[in-house]
Amino acid sequence: GWHGDNMLKPSTKMPWFKGWNVERKEGKAEGKCLIEALDAILPPARPTDKPLRLPLQDVYKIGGIGTVPVGRVETGIIKPGTIVVFAPANITTEVKSVEMHHEALQEAVPGDNVGFNVKNVSVKELRRGYVAGDSKNNPPKGAADFTAQVIVLNHPGQISNGYTPVLDCHTAHIACKFSEIKEKVDRRTGKSTEDNPKSIKSGDAAIVILVPSKPLCVESFQEFPPLGRFAVR
Repeated sequence: GWHGDNMLKPSTKMPWFKGWNVERKEGKAEGKCLIEALDAILPPARPTDKPLRLPLQDVYKIGGIGTVPVGRVETGIIKPGTIVVFAPANITTEVKSVEMHHEALQEAVPGDNVGFNVKNVSVKELRRGYVAGDSKNNPPKGAADFTAQVIVLNHPGQISNGYTPVLDCHTAHIACKFSEIKEKVDRRTGKSTEDNPKSIKSGDAAIVILVPSKPLCVESFQEFPPLGRFAVR
């Protein structure tokens, strides 16, 4: 590898290596070099058929254009003319244009980092951590509380009901209270090992009801994985 053998073209120094092959429903792939293996990787399917979810990373005010929220499309499609709603503030407006790298787009798909210009909304009304969605197709909403599986990787002491750490969920950072630790579960199987434990500690996994201190937009992991993951600090 250090000398470039079998990287870009087959090497004569490794006669024992007969090459690689892979069988899959899209067809058979085979080769001898690393570059052929990279070329044979199939790109993942983008979740374009799901409802739009776009967590805001930032909001800019651009002279002559107006308010431009920026973020990555996680699911669905955003395009000019879409009537978007920003959760959890429940602000509805129309998308005037969508841009990526200073080029106007007809539509943006999951994975695209885009800026989009919105009508009649001031920069002060929007902030990082809000989530844009299509107002007509399963729009995002704020959660008063939510049930989550939490694994305690490293924490000094015990965690009991009432503990309020900061949660990082998509682009939002919001303090959330552990209102009720419902059950301890096995980390590997997810089976319940103890109901209503007094506390949990490092190495434990538990099902917990969390209550955000400010409105927070979270989604179920089954429907929208990028909005169903979080880290607790």
